[in-house]
Amino acid sequence: MTGIKTTGEKKLMLFSGRAHPELAEEVAHQLGVGLVPTKAFDFANGEIYVRFQESARGADCFLIQSHTAPINKWIMEQLIMIDALKRASARSITVIVPSYGYARQDKKHKGREPISARLIADLLKTAGADRILTVDLHTDQIQGFFDGPVDHLTALPVLADYVGAKVDRSKLTIVSPDAGRVRVADRWCDRLDAPLAIVHKRRDKDVANQVTVHEVVGDVKGRVCVLVDDMIDTGGTICAAADALFAHGAEDVIVTATHGILSGPAADRLKNSKVSEFVFTNTLPDPADLELDKVTVLSIAPSIARAVREVFEDGSVTSLFEEQ
Repeated sequence: MTGIKTTGEKKLMLFSGRAHPELAEEVAHQLGVGLVPTKAFDFANGEIYVRFQESARGADCFLIQSHTAPINKWIMEQLIMIDALKRASARSITVIVPSYGYARQDKKHKGREPISARLIADLLKTAGADRILTVDLHTDQIQGFFDGPVDHLTALPVLADYVGAKVDRSKLTIVSPDAGRVRVADRWCDRLDAPLAIVHKRRDKDVANQVTVHEVVGDVKGRVCVLVDDMIDTGGTICAAADALFAHGAEDVIVTATHGILSGPAADRLKNSKVSEFVFTNTLPDPADLELDKVTVLSIAPSIARAVREVFEDGSVTSLFEEQ
């Protein structure tokens, strides 16, 4: 007889960066595991130090970190944590990125521009990530930037079921805020059996966050309109789209988005908007200065936890959405 046989079992370990510990704790609770104790701090010059307090040798490691503000710091921390796991002899490293940084920079609009979404994928791969698990990428093609498996979850069931349970579906119209979100909006229509409308807009490529809304395609008069988007940053685009809907006779407007970035003037815009409710998931932490009664935050943790379990048990992540 040659070699050595082992009867060891697979081991799941869940790690978290410092960007959004509340979501990591929720995912850990859903999985029935504890987060691995981690020592992490910043040196005086801003460099990041990370050390895990338990051995990760031979374990299937899942590392959760949302790319939130300050985004570059948390991306760097995630890369350092991946490197630490690789050097700790982890069996596999699955990177959970509830909100993928630089996702809007997925193509070149002009010459001499970067494709930063591809760069992030390359950095994660080079650091040692074997797999990415993320939620509602800005565009589906970002999955192809990573040379390995990408589990692309969607918050649509969570958001759509919440909206569908509280409005009169006979008056409901799903609205895409631009042509790029029509496919997602169409899936909302199928789930809630509602008609579709589209807000046509033109974005100023030379000025960030500058949008001019031109017209509404579809019947929204007297309807309860649900604007669906993947993210809301400064709120300019979505609030302008809502204004266009009200100008065309909409009775009410509800805004839903997976990622509530809400930077800069977003708080004031949401507060002053005629939109009755903004619904987000908790892929990103709540901004500390945002205190609005009409903002609802739903948890994406159960969906992430179920996907983690399927990956660990060599199951099917796709089946999670085929069931819904």
